[in-house]
Amino acid sequence: MEALSPADEGAVPGTVPRAVPGAVPGAVPGAVPGTVPRAADPCSAEEPAGLTGMTHECGLFGCVATGDWPTQMDVAQVICLGLIALQHRGQESAGIATSDGNGRQNFNVHKGMGLISTIFNNDALEKLRGNLGIGHTRYSTAASSSLVNCQPFVVHTAYGPLGLAHNGELVNAQDLRRQVYERGVGLSTHSDSELITQTLCLDPPGGAGLRPDWPARIRHLMALTPLAYSLLIMDNDRIYGVRDLYGNRPLCLGRVLPEGTDPLACPDEDAEAWVISSESCSFQSIGARYVREVLPGEIVELSRDGVKSLATVERPGGQQPAFCIFEFVYFSRPDTVYEGQTVYSVRKESGRMLWRESPVDADLVSSVPESGTAAAFGFARESGLPFREVLCKNRYVGRTFIQPNTRLRKLGVAMKFGALSEEVSGKRLVLIDDSIVRGNTIGPIIKLLRDAGAREVHIRIASPPLKYPCYMGINIPTREELVANRLDSERLAAHVGADSLAYLSVDGLVQAVRHGAKTREENSGYCTACLTGKYPVELKW
Repeated sequence: MEALSPADEGAVPGTVPRAVPGAVPGAVPGAVPGTVPRAADPCSAEEPAGLTGMTHECGLFGCVATGDWPTQMDVAQVICLGLIALQHRGQESAGIATSDGNGRQNFNVHKGMGLISTIFNNDALEKLRGNLGIGHTRYSTAASSSLVNCQPFVVHTAYGPLGLAHNGELVNAQDLRRQVYERGVGLSTHSDSELITQTLCLDPPGGAGLRPDWPARIRHLMALTPLAYSLLIMDNDRIYGVRDLYGNRPLCLGRVLPEGTDPLACPDEDAEAWVISSESCSFQSIGARYVREVLPGEIVELSRDGVKSLATVERPGGQQPAFCIFEFVYFSRPDTVYEGQTVYSVRKESGRMLWRESPVDADLVSSVPESGTAAAFGFARESGLPFREVLCKNRYVGRTFIQPNTRLRKLGVAMKFGALSEEVSGKRLVLIDDSIVRGNTIGPIIKLLRDAGAREVHIRIASPPLKYPCYMGINIPTREELVANRLDSERLAAHVGADSLAYLSVDGLVQAVRHGAKTREENSGYCTACLTGKYPVELKW
């Protein structure tokens, strides 16, 4: 993915760099007029105006042991392993908060900057013993990359501590922030995540006995802000999982079964623990079994007694869900399951659709590893052309997207790949990638292939052109930086030195996503705002 992928920015597969959105077009139907004055963080921390770059999302993971407490399960270790499987969703910082569930006035918390494997050693995990806990891994730019913004956030309330991990961005954060200020509450960060905790604690006021009505407070929060968020909220002895009304951010449930148990024959009450995660790929690493996705607008409760669905908040006016379609294109791990199908299968189908829409006379098909590989397999199968690896990836080069200017980014791409001349010499080649953002790095890759003897290089992109900023927690560059707003396919092909270049259409991408979906129609719908300028809701700032 150009500027979002390992091919372009040197990121781990499934990652995306970050940006501050700029002016949004006013002439496009469904687009938001004017310039948005706040920057969007993958976990929603505001940034100083003027910074550019790319952002990604965050990863959430929670675990509640069932049965008698104290549990024999190492909950902190389970969460740590779950977060490692979600490392592609955030590589700047991570944290875990655990609770004994016995009414103590403190959670066990450990947070730090860097990769999960460097933050959580044996000593740290030993101090995180508990019967339930939540974890978070985060992506950010240098401006907001500091310990104060690490999650989970923990606040102390009249009813004890409350922990929160958040993936997404509140589209009306400034309005909510004003409401909190008007109630006399100060905020220590610009993070939407801290804003959520304060809103939960303030509204609605009061509570019954020793426990407030957290589900009612969560419903109130959901009424105040429609998207975009997946939340894990930890009370003393339970975790609430929350997905916004439009299901823009992913969240799913799994269960940990006794070793050697047949998952088909094991009832839910025999589960050793329940887990909740941004992606189902994290369940495999801890031996858990995928159960289902949390529905758009749903609030689920995980406790020692199991999982309950407490409520599903309806969308206004019977609107469709708006799941981020780029989870399929790039952000999620290929083995993650959404709507009853793996992300990998959707990417292969995108490659098939790409051939049907934009065939080309060539000798072989290849990909920019690894972001375009699944689509390339689909393209090759549909076209009957052979698939060959033509680029050798140097996995020891650092992430090139952190380089401060275009020249160094281009050098980083040249350092990251080598061309396999035996495969390409004298050949007409189709090279598949998942997207193009700035258009800075596909050119050097094409040059590598031509220097290795490729006779023709045709570029096919397994997603539509990116044209608009995202305000739901996955940020792409400003409109001015997005190359699709400056150059059409023919001019871009000339600019990067390709013999031809074509994108998958929006309809083609949606068809690929729907091809293997096993979700009821009312729970299925996709946000394509970055492609079409049509946002799920009207954004007011």
